[in-house]
Amino acid sequence: MELGIAGKQALVCAASKGLGKGCAMALAKEGAMVTILARQRDVLDQTAEEIRNQTGAQVNVVVADITTEEGRDIALAACPAPDILINNAGGPPPGDFRDWRQQHWFEAINGNMYSPIDMIRRTLDGMLERRFGRIVNITSAAVKQPVNALGLSNGARSGLTGFVAGISRDTARHNVTINNLLPGLFDTERGRGAAALIGGGSGLSADEYIETLPAGRLGMIDEFGATCAFLCSQHAAYITGQNILVDGGNYRGTF
Repeated sequence: MELGIAGKQALVCAASKGLGKGCAMALAKEGAMVTILARQRDVLDQTAEEIRNQTGAQVNVVVADITTEEGRDIALAACPAPDILINNAGGPPPGDFRDWRQQHWFEAINGNMYSPIDMIRRTLDGMLERRFGRIVNITSAAVKQPVNALGLSNGARSGLTGFVAGISRDTARHNVTINNLLPGLFDTERGRGAAALIGGGSGLSADEYIETLPAGRLGMIDEFGATCAFLCSQHAAYITGQNILVDGGNYRGTF
């Protein structure tokens, strides 16, 4: 399927590894000009070279922390008019809510709620003027099915979800969509850590817990990236304001 995004400018946050890398690779394969950013230069450069070698796409590298005002300035100086924005940032650490104080919550909300909202604020009007825009926020399956130990993530990402629900309908008539992708457990450092955490609560190792998942395995980042690329395509113009689970069927609810 031709996705119709060749030549589009894509800005992918936290893209040196994991789900962000999967999204950047998928967009590059479709001919998008990709700007990837992360905090670590060495890993970022390796990822950029890998994407170039596999796709032949133009890949720009930006070393920045997207959870800071300065980092967002740097990102948008490098890619000032993105047609595609993939919001992504590492999640806060697990723990017991009794131990979290105001600063813990402020950091979680800044990283997983305010920062993507600020990136939307900075880029949305340009997309509306150009009459094309795709914004995808990588959140978490925990928005639908919370994990007790991930309370900081549950709360902050749910706040972003509510914000997106409020603005995403007003943009659709201008061919600008805003959606959330909710990953379950993927074969990433954080995904395996979460499997160990959740499994440990039932006395299972990470591998034993993974075997209990409906798919019997972790997701792969290229699967996640392909879903993201479709949401960014010309074919997804009638999808906005949605929370799309990519979890191998692990969420057991009807709705």
